[in-house]
Amino acid sequence: MHAPLAGFALGLTLILAIGAQNAFVLRQGLMRSHVFAVCAVCALSDALLIAAGVAGFGALSSALPWFEMAMRLAGAAFLGWYGARTLLSAWRGGEALAAGQAAGSRRTAVLTCLALTWLNPHVYLDTVMLLGAVSSSYDNRSGFALGAMTASVLFFFALGYGARALAPVFARPVAWRWLDLFIGLTMWAIAAKLLLGA
Repeated sequence: MHAPLAGFALGLTLILAIGAQNAFVLRQGLMRSHVFAVCAVCALSDALLIAAGVAGFGALSSALPWFEMAMRLAGAAFLGWYGARTLLSAWRGGEALAAGQAAGSRRTAVLTCLALTWLNPHVYLDTVMLLGAVSSSYDNRSGFALGAMTASVLFFFALGYGARALAPVFARPVAWRWLDLFIGLTMWAIAAKLLLGA
């Protein structure tokens, strides 16, 4: 059980940091909008990335030197746009932020979630390269990968469905405006970090 526990611990540590993806899952959970689909997309995406890293896909950035910079620019552009849209929602406020109202179609929610996941270069650095590199120090690499995947599934579903406990707080439109402000600024901060190469 040593490798699965190590994979679980490292996977959970990497995913706990607040980021655009986690903020989106939290908001969908608070809205009770397509929560299962969003959590499933995040967990399945992580599983694919972890499997790729453990299988040695992390060598891609070494083989293609432009790959990391391309992912940084694409991720920063998307986060800049999404952050601006969220900040505009915070500025306008109004009924669109009422608790329980749908945040778009399932297709829109899933596509946004996919973009926040796959256009984020940090996910490749953390999930693919770091987990892939660490897994090589274990004989049971598949157990390590399974532990990291389990951490991802538990985290996303706990975040998505646990957000409902906060629903009474977000029944007031002003709370939604503050949440959108926080999410928008977080996305812009991450975009700036990507552009600066941090």
